[in-house]
Amino acid sequence: MAATAAPLVPTPPTLPALRAAAAGCRACPLWERGTQTVFGEGAEAARLMLVGEQPGDREDVEGRPFVGPAGRVLDDALVAAGIERADVYLTNAVKHFKWQARGKRRIHQRPAGPEIGACRPWLDAEIAAVRPEVVVCLGATAAQALLGPSFRVTRQRGQFVEGLMGPVMTATVHPSSILRAPDDAARGQAMDAFVADLKRVAERLGHLE
Repeated sequence: MAATAAPLVPTPPTLPALRAAAAGCRACPLWERGTQTVFGEGAEAARLMLVGEQPGDREDVEGRPFVGPAGRVLDDALVAAGIERADVYLTNAVKHFKWQARGKRRIHQRPAGPEIGACRPWLDAEIAAVRPEVVVCLGATAAQALLGPSFRVTRQRGQFVEGLMGPVMTATVHPSSILRAPDDAARGQAMDAFVADLKRVAERLGHLE
């Protein structure tokens, strides 16, 4: 049987209880290399939840999501889209940093399917506790975790998927992809497209009011 965090999830799944329980999670081997569990944070009754792939180097050190370079890109995009970060719940599909050493640097490695699956109960519990109206998947890992392995951000970016009894979901790129653009012009275009995606989300939330 595949390892899963499900037995660790408290009932009821309140955010403080989830955060405390996740701090000791060893459902997959990533805890051995990560400094700490990086759980989600933000408004407890947020209408909007943003889900990334996993914490990066800075997040692993500070124990908070989206506080590194990609987080700064996200902050700028949220401001441009008219969304207050304080009104959003931010989390990741995987709660530990997966990395490989390259000299003195820790380089991000994409989490594997079993690692994503082991961590999925935490994400499901966060959604159940926060009860957002819209969930935005940032990048392919989050999108495939929540929208299925056949979902492709390159083809289905910006499409809204209606949940039968849950939040509306959509997907866009991860802000780290903007940092990897080859030059300033490409980064500017990627940022404009990312902001446009977030503006559509803000408009959707307005329609749900």
